[in-house]
Amino acid sequence: MEFSVPEMSCGHCTAAIKKAVKEVDPAATVNCDLDTRRVAVDTSLSQADVSQAIKAAGYESEPAAA
Repeated sequence: MEFSVPEMSCGHCTAAIKKAVKEVDPAATVNCDLDTRRVAVDTSLSQADVSQAIKAAGYESEPAAA
C-alpha cells in the first residue's frame, strides 16, 4: 500500500515514519520517496493501522492514488 505524506521533507522524517511503522509491525518493509513524498509499505497491517502509525510519528497521510 502507498501513502502520500505531504509534510515528509527530509531524512529525519523518513526515519521517524519507518520507525513508527516497524514498531507496530517489525516485519514490515517501508520505502520512503522524498521526491514524490510517498511512503510504500508492505505489511500485514490494515491501511488504517499504517496510517495511524504514520500519524503517531507526527505526519498526516492519505492513501496515494495508484
